[in-house]
Amino acid sequence: MQSQLNDTVVQTIRSAARKLTGAARRAFQAEACRDYCNNSPRTAERIFGWSRHTVQKGLDEQATGNIILDQERSGRPSYSVQLPKLQDDIRSLVDPNTCTHPSFANTFRYTRMTGKAVLEALVREKGYKKSDLPAENTMRRLLNEMGYRLRRVQKTTPQKRFPNAKRSSPT
Repeated sequence: MQSQLNDTVVQTIRSAARKLTGAARRAFQAEACRDYCNNSPRTAERIFGWSRHTVQKGLDEQATGNIILDQERSGRPSYSVQLPKLQDDIRSLVDPNTCTHPSFANTFRYTRMTGKAVLEALVREKGYKKSDLPAENTMRRLLNEMGYRLRRVQKTTPQKRFPNAKRSSPT
């Protein structure tokens, strides 16, 4: 079967597979492997440049008729998972030092507290351990995601200076 594939057909099959995602892509790759590679994921890897593990997963899905779920993301869990009350505690500390734009021009909330100050307040007032909390840069990013912007709080915009009114002539 491999001899009937020329470069144009291989490019077309690769292009079709790129346009699909997830289980649909694996099903297409499994069909191409079955039709052109004698059910060999290694041959499909060599000819089409696909991962043989993905092709094998597609073949397994077709054999069982069930879709195999994709693997969850790996790595360190986010701080919202590790410390579920962290955002509530941050809000309770930052909200008293927060105001909105005086003219309500945008939805940002401006605060005087920096990421470092929030970290220190969490340790001092809420009883967190410094080692459990995120780094200062991560805290700044978290504050931005929560809608807080670090800016000097401006109560109102100052009025412009108006020229003194000229007195009318006495006549």
